[in-house]
Amino acid sequence: MQNMAKLLEYFARGVGAHDRETDHRAWGIGLHPFDLDRLDLDEGEEILPGIILQADRGVTGNFRILCDGQHDGEDAVVEEEEILDAVATEAVPRVTPPV
Repeated sequence: MQNMAKLLEYFARGVGAHDRETDHRAWGIGLHPFDLDRLDLDEGEEILPGIILQADRGVTGNFRILCDGQHDGEDAVVEEEEILDAVATEAVPRVTPPV
């Protein structure tokens, strides 16, 4: 029970820091599915007022603050698209397979 109280304290601190430092309001906590099972928590459960749990692709043992704002996760997609565009403009030599 003491571990759950510590976990809730960490979640509350994370949400508070996020909301103070950004203009985007947090709506959830992302946890790896393994951690949800290990902690006996359910996806969609309201863990703090207005904050729900969601299975997340993050690393086990960590949590992410979820919000509607654009942060690192969405920026990474933009960077990846830019790299793909740069590669697509390079000429690729045509190779004829041996007969």
